[in-house]
Amino acid sequence: QVQLVESGGGLVQAGGSLRLSCTASGRTFRTYAMGWFRQAPGKERELVAQIGWSPGTIYYADSVKGRFTISRDNAKNTVYLQMNSLKPEDTAVYYCAARPQQAALFPYWGQGTQVTVSS
Repeated sequence: QVQLVESGGGLVQAGGSLRLSCTASGRTFRTYAMGWFRQAPGKERELVAQIGWSPGTIYYADSVKGRFTISRDNAKNTVYLQMNSLKPEDTAVYYCAARPQQAALFPYWGQGTQVTVSS
């Protein structure tokens, strides 16, 4: 079982930046792929960025490419999402999720953190 705790959300003006953090419990963090998802009111949850357990395996949604950066620090059991040039349409609840190597889906989720971008 993995427990995930997000932090770093808040209110920011358009064009601003935020960094989200997600810290995982357990000693097998380095074997999990980690993802950041978001869900805006009235919309489905979408994958924003994902980082694998091996170097170089990173995915970004087209809507955030060039603005968001995902990274991980296995020594700290933490994954980050640096969000720059934020837009009002980035407003959503952001969730951290973990996926074991053998899993097709993300079974472990954090509680979510609100990001609000004002125009």
